Amino acid sequence: MKAASADPASRSVRQRNKPFGNVTRGTTNPNRLRRVDRWLAGPEAWRLRMDQAAGGNPLVVDLGYGGSPTTAVELYSRIHAVCPDAHVTGIEIEPERVRIAKPLEHAGLNFAVGGFELPVPGNPTMVRAFNVLRQYDEADVALIWATVCARLSPNGIFVDGTCDEIGRRSTWVALERNGPISLTISMRFGAFELPSDVAERLPKALIHHNVPGQKIHNFLQALDQYWLEGAAMASFGNRQRWLLMCQKMYDAGWPVVRAPSRWRLGELSVAWSAVDPN
Repeated sequence: MKAASADPASRSVRQRNKPFGNVTRGTTNPNRLRRVDRWLAGPEAWRLRMDQAAGGNPLVVDLGYGGSPTTAVELYSRIHAVCPDAHVTGIEIEPERVRIAKPLEHAGLNFAVGGFELPVPGNPTMVRAFNVLRQYDEADVALIWATVCARLSPNGIFVDGTCDEIGRRSTWVALERNGPISLTISMRFGAFELPSDVAERLPKALIHHNVPGQKIHNFLQALDQYWLEGAAMASFGNRQRWLLMCQKMYDAGWPVVRAPSRWRLGELSVAWSAVDPN
């Protein structure tokens, strides 16, 4: 997907007449998005319950699922486990990819051709776009974020994330209707030497700002500092070392979410204000 023209008029015409975006490379692997799915079905599941209580079946969108519908099928399974009434729609801008996925449709799961305009009825509770925006220019991100966020339900969330080929290093920005609220990093223990190794998987909005003087660089450097200071904990395992690092970040005043149960998974979330390049 490539963002539409910067001209508002041509942008409007393009969105009315064709999906907003261009075809991505489409590469994916089974279980690649398990970390973000675990987060959506865990601490973010309250959004599904709130929209369900409001009188509807929460809608979850896998936006730009790629050449295989695997990630959409997996998302359905993980969301359905915590909210059986939720409906998952996989959206792809390439019609052939949707045609291939159609035989997998069943109650609660369907596939549709479209882009960032989200060709679905109503307002989604969750929209997940992983390894999609990284194939865009940074200048495109603001428009894409605004387009998707405008479609969210009042309790909705849009996740713009990136991960490696097998999902061992992941990062994602969480956005609500009014814009970004947090950055989360999630890594498999043993898949990194320093926390800053995740830098190459930062979302497009941040990846070019990992340079001295920028907030995201300061954040990653602080992680590295406390990780190295906790070297003595390595004899008890990397999980204990990670837990200590997260606690030190919290104690130092970083606006990280104090959630030891999530820290134990190799996950840490920080307020967007701490990394915002703007």
